[in-house]
Amino acid sequence: MTAKTSKSSILHPGDKAEGKAAPDESLVAGGDTSSRLLHFITDDVPKSGSVEEIADGVFWLRFALPMKGLNHINLWALKDGDGWVVVDTGIANRESKEIWTKHFETLLEGRPINRVICTHLHPDHTGLAGWMCRKFGAPLLMTRGEYFLCRLMAADTGRVAPREGINFYKKAGFTPDQIELYKLRFGGFGKAISELPHSYDRLVDGELGMIGGREWRVVIGSGHSPEHACLWCPELNLCLTGDQLLPNISSNVSVWPTEPESNPLEDWISSCHKLKSVLPEDTLIAPAHGIPFRGAHSRLDKLIEHHEKALDRLYEFCHTPRLATEVYSVLFRRPITDGNRIMAVGESVAHLNCLKARGLVSRRLNDAGQFTYKSRPLGTE
Repeated sequence: MTAKTSKSSILHPGDKAEGKAAPDESLVAGGDTSSRLLHFITDDVPKSGSVEEIADGVFWLRFALPMKGLNHINLWALKDGDGWVVVDTGIANRESKEIWTKHFETLLEGRPINRVICTHLHPDHTGLAGWMCRKFGAPLLMTRGEYFLCRLMAADTGRVAPREGINFYKKAGFTPDQIELYKLRFGGFGKAISELPHSYDRLVDGELGMIGGREWRVVIGSGHSPEHACLWCPELNLCLTGDQLLPNISSNVSVWPTEPESNPLEDWISSCHKLKSVLPEDTLIAPAHGIPFRGAHSRLDKLIEHHEKALDRLYEFCHTPRLATEVYSVLFRRPITDGNRIMAVGESVAHLNCLKARGLVSRRLNDAGQFTYKSRPLGTE
């Protein structure tokens, strides 16, 4: 960017919810008008437990989530010969298991699940994968990055917060009380998922597979998670996009203590362009949250615009050196609280790392051992 010449990125619409943000929901602010350009398949918001066939052999299942900011997830059941393929499974709680148990007898008519596919590692997508794979003796399909990071994070359950995490948040500007809260809450990931199988079948970008007699192509994106798999069926002109493309919000894009120098926002930007190059504009987008819609290019263009504006604001704000915890006001509309602070600082660092990688801000450690970021004059190396 000159502050405006960079490629692109993905931004979230303005958020109205308060309190704890859901794991997949971005906090970045910016008025979202793109939904007016989209063509939704329905105006009705489905109830938890509902089922609708949105294309031949492709069924949309709606499940509730126990989060305030994001209260539902869309899961998918695809007819596959004498059985079924399930794409994403919902969080591991009693309500989700009860809904699935009903679907096994009604929608699936007692037929087996042949494969379980998870688009990415987050608990609302992988939560019941292990349970379902064991119940039906079905293989788990994921990308390599998602499978192993999910196993790694689950292994942290119940452990104390690592030194690297504490140092990361200290450098970002957390207060001692905020560090203590991070330590208290660390290690809860595995409580929201059933144990994954100890083997998996790897999804690879561009790979073609058959489901229900039709070819489906794996399209991998990154930024929200390491190797997020979308599933595109050209014959149906339909793409299951998980959290990689949503109609009303954008997925959280954060830097985490495990990879503090990463640049997930640039990865997200590249993925946004990739999806635009792969998917036709009239593809039916079947997202993990919100209502299925057409208008992928319009949505991607609007998301790109919003993130670029956020980066522009941040560049201007950092003419005075700032901590990552001092830039919330130019990125976020909702109040930053104990419930969403980890996500907020993660997104702040993601935007700052993006500007740093583009040569637009410099970073130094101050006397308190915290990173400060300062804008560099445009045109300098």
